[in-house]
Amino acid sequence: MKNRLLCVVFFLATTVRAAMPDSALPPQALKPSEEQSQAVHLAAMLLVRLPYKPLPLDDSMSKRIFDNYLKALDSDKLYFTKADLAQMAAYRTKLDDAILDGDLSIPFAVFNLYAQRMSERYSYSRALLKDGFNFTQKESFLYERKKKAWPDSREELQDLWRKRVKNDWLQLRLSHETNDAIVETLAKRYDDSQKKIAHIDSEDVFEIFMNAYTGAIDPHSTYMGSRSADDFEIALRLSLSGIGAALAEKDDATTIQSLTPGGPAALSGQLEVGDRIVAVGEGESAPMIDIRGWRLDDAVALIRGAADSSVRLAVVPADGQESLPKLVTLVRKKIALDDQSATKSVAIVIDGAKVRRIGVIVLPSFYNDFEARQRGEEDFKSATRDVARALEELKQEAVDGVLLDLRNNGGGSLVEAIELAGLFVGSGPVVQQRDASGEINVGKSSSTGSEPAWKGPLAVLINRNSASASEIFAAAIQDYRRGLVIGQPSFGKGTVQTVINLDDLADNDKPQFGELKITTAQFFRINGGTTQLRGVRPDILLPALPDPEGYGEASFANALPWAKIKPAAYSPAGDLRGLLRPLELRHQIRVKNNKDFQNLQENLAELKRLIDKNVVSLNETERRHDRDALASRLKARQARTPSTGAPDAEPADKKAEDILLTEAVHILSDEVGLLSARIELATSAKPIPRQPHSKTRGLGPIADSGDCDKAPSSQSGAVDHTCVQRIR
Repeated sequence: MKNRLLCVVFFLATTVRAAMPDSALPPQALKPSEEQSQAVHLAAMLLVRLPYKPLPLDDSMSKRIFDNYLKALDSDKLYFTKADLAQMAAYRTKLDDAILDGDLSIPFAVFNLYAQRMSERYSYSRALLKDGFNFTQKESFLYERKKKAWPDSREELQDLWRKRVKNDWLQLRLSHETNDAIVETLAKRYDDSQKKIAHIDSEDVFEIFMNAYTGAIDPHSTYMGSRSADDFEIALRLSLSGIGAALAEKDDATTIQSLTPGGPAALSGQLEVGDRIVAVGEGESAPMIDIRGWRLDDAVALIRGAADSSVRLAVVPADGQESLPKLVTLVRKKIALDDQSATKSVAIVIDGAKVRRIGVIVLPSFYNDFEARQRGEEDFKSATRDVARALEELKQEAVDGVLLDLRNNGGGSLVEAIELAGLFVGSGPVVQQRDASGEINVGKSSSTGSEPAWKGPLAVLINRNSASASEIFAAAIQDYRRGLVIGQPSFGKGTVQTVINLDDLADNDKPQFGELKITTAQFFRINGGTTQLRGVRPDILLPALPDPEGYGEASFANALPWAKIKPAAYSPAGDLRGLLRPLELRHQIRVKNNKDFQNLQENLAELKRLIDKNVVSLNETERRHDRDALASRLKARQARTPSTGAPDAEPADKKAEDILLTEAVHILSDEVGLLSARIELATSAKPIPRQPHSKTRGLGPIADSGDCDKAPSSQSGAVDHTCVQRIR
């Protein structure tokens, strides 16, 4: 087998050399090491047995690995043609045997062809700069090709790249660059991209292939080579002395993968997950350096710097077009743990003659200082402790309700999620976990005691970046019917991963084999459902970014399916279902008349339109018209009269208003008003004889016949008297 594969490698190499233009120098062919051959064999032994849903390493798995590998190398289908794929077709069913044999000839042959195709493309791109372009022609550029077919021929591929280079030129032209400056900028960009190929080594190739393998099992099983594992730990520490963002290489761009709570990037409010950094400048006046096509570690080294120094970033928003990147200036700093702690504030809502105080607690992550806890320190940091302290302070400030903001909270400690739920529901089950053998363990809150720390009205605010532990907490609050969940459907990650050090298993004296992160269990809600795939669906929905199919767990083709098991033994703490329709109607009436909310919805609709369009004109007149029209629409929305009646924060921190947080505060205030009206009417109303046909369900002594779902008779907070008559 090995001799046959080496012959194929030689055939591919000679074929590529014959097809290359003289100006393109072929990159040096890479070969696997003996350690990598041993590592892939050892990893295969674990990956067929340990995952939560193990899959056999057979021809079917081989096809999935091969397709994943091609996607990782050429996701936009810009380098390979159908002819290239035809040459590699025999590989699709041979990877299973090759992996078990420790034979990495196939993935390295594929990569070497890919590297040579890259070199060809950037050499061709540079050649196009000599003659310039005609921007009066009616042409368009498709800036994302993931769902398109592979090019039929080399000629079709060259036409795609001609339009790609023409678009690059037009973007700079629209930024008022001269032709000479444009040629210089693009030539350097393409040179850097071509040089990037030479920086790739065999460990990079092996890691890409191994992640194609682990990703064929499930989306959250991954592999890190020994160098990547070390770099990850270093980056984790150094990110606390930089801009506070984890970066990843995606589609040839340095992309923001996550924002460190309390870091400069997160606090600026100008950066989001998925944004692409295309250029970096040191300080206030140093020249901007184009980093498109750079190797990730080189880009990270440029962005990092000393604490208190400034850095300028040219950023293309997530899913946005690259016509005019925005400039973001950040001051690097060292991030203390306190910057990531829970914070509280009080919002004031005026509803007619009523003035309500809503406590807001923002929790960026479910943190826990495990080392301090293990050392026995009594004052170790934890999310539950900080929230409990905030609740006591809010009670002293006589708040009427508490809103817990978990937006962009990607999770953290499972223990903290369980204990935090106990602050609101008391002791009891919070989450269920099923392992690969089918054994189910129930996570119960216990350290908080039997009495909740907060018994009043409660709401939880989530979005699509609320994941893992955040979803466990929100699901528990929803299942106990303890409070409202408001916002957008959460991420949908309901799985548990275990990290295995391959060097430890092999008794290696030094790191050689890397680490595997394998999905070994699944979370389930206490009602028996799971947060996997579907996430937590809010009781009241707020506007979300478009294209949910391309984000979250549902975007992964091989994500574990939603499932259901037997519910845990628990008793609901209340029932707010009868209030959902009145609350929803009040919400709709309020946002209909709120100019800020209307602007937000129109901005989201505009973004969706641009994403769905997925094409830009290469005609300069049309492109300028489209750009100016978009700018006019944005300017018109910004010029609208701001809405009134928004809650003020204490202390008065007048940053840009958070529209969704403001609306969530109003919704909780509405709930406080409806519950207060229920209590007042229940204490003053005469007893009503029980009707034999009425249903009994709901909160305490309230029997909900369905009439309580009717809309309120006015916007002042009074409830419909058909509901009042049913209270007994």
